[in-house]
Amino acid sequence: MSSRPRRRTTQLLAAAALLGTTLTQTPAAASETVPDAVPLRVATYNIHAGATMDHVFDLDGQVAELRSLDADVIGLQEVDRHWGARSRWRDLAGELARRLNMYVSFAPIYSLDPAEPGGPRAEYGVAILSRHPVLAAENHEITRLSTQDPNPVPAPAPGFGEVVVRVRGLPVHVYATHLDHRPDPAVRVAQVADTRRIMAEDRGPRILLGDLNAEPGAPELAPLWRELTDADPGAPTFPARDPVKRIDYVTVSSAAQVRRTWVPESVASDHRPVVADLVLRRTER
Repeated sequence: MSSRPRRRTTQLLAAAALLGTTLTQTPAAASETVPDAVPLRVATYNIHAGATMDHVFDLDGQVAELRSLDADVIGLQEVDRHWGARSRWRDLAGELARRLNMYVSFAPIYSLDPAEPGGPRAEYGVAILSRHPVLAAENHEITRLSTQDPNPVPAPAPGFGEVVVRVRGLPVHVYATHLDHRPDPAVRVAQVADTRRIMAEDRGPRILLGDLNAEPGAPELAPLWRELTDADPGAPTFPARDPVKRIDYVTVSSAAQVRRTWVPESVASDHRPVVADLVLRRTER
């Protein structure tokens, strides 16, 4: 994706008083000098629809956890917007953005008719929070096996979120994803192929954040490592209490160098977050 949307733009929600702002599509001024190396802290976090490891809804605890990460860009999974009683019908994407004073782009996987006429749509998906201005956003389709269909078949569906953020004059592509959770890897194989195809359209620094529901050595993830580097924190992420496997990832293209990666201890969700300090360059190496 260039600095303008290709096909479909996600709804962008800005933080605080800017809630409801439109896309900022103005490129960096020609006179703006982009440094050769740009630092950026990123994170990924599956927020379990606002619930703790013990399935207790506690968005306050997750706000505190996210604030403690001090990340510039955060990819979120399992994000509800007016979805249901489990998250108290609240707009988690918008609330997190306002309370953290960040921009947010929400990419729904499911967008269902409201329970009552005139009410908000019930939505569930992924989101990207950013301290930096968002130039453009898109909700891509990848192969999915719907959890809303009693007899699902693999088919293209939305929920692979992408934004272009401007970091000190440098356009950076950030993607948020949540791959299929089933033991059979067939759908994840197709999703990885779709992901590579979509990301191949873009140039410059690219950062993929997400819950891939597979460990690093899983055969279905192997194609990703042809173009991306896994910012391995050397620690498991799931389940949050006494984790035994790593299924949450920060991955980067060759225009990004990983300086440090870590997994904070937390039971604010059923996953632990992954945080990485990066240095970005203007071009791929």
